[in-house]
Amino acid sequence: MPAREARELTIGALSRRTGVHIETIRYYERIGLLPAPMRSPAGHRRYDEAALRRLAFIARCRALGFSLAEVRNLLRLVDDRSVTCAEVRQMTLAHASEVRRKIADLEALERVLSEMAARCHGNAVPDCPIIDALYERDGRGR
Repeated sequence: MPAREARELTIGALSRRTGVHIETIRYYERIGLLPAPMRSPAGHRRYDEAALRRLAFIARCRALGFSLAEVRNLLRLVDDRSVTCAEVRQMTLAHASEVRRKIADLEALERVLSEMAARCHGNAVPDCPIIDALYERDGRGR
């Protein structure tokens, strides 16, 4: 087997190496995050190390909560070879700000759920204060 073929990965091998599901890999190809792969003579997708690195980058960005649009913007910076640390820093700080907002929202949600649960004494009666609170539009019967 020539050295070039030894470095090529099937979609299954790419999936195993990155932890990204096969259908997600195909989706990333359809939306242009991953370039169309090379094909074997039989038409099977064949990925090189560059595709492996790019997919690992995408997967890491997604694991950190970056949206697909944000990932696309980061990849544009890389692809244009115009990456500046200042641009990446700006995007990262904006994302960190969004994460802080989500944390605050989740903490508020946790307080509301805890308050609802505190109203319930776990009695075996048909009325449930948690269900009643979920029916309330703003938590105050409105």
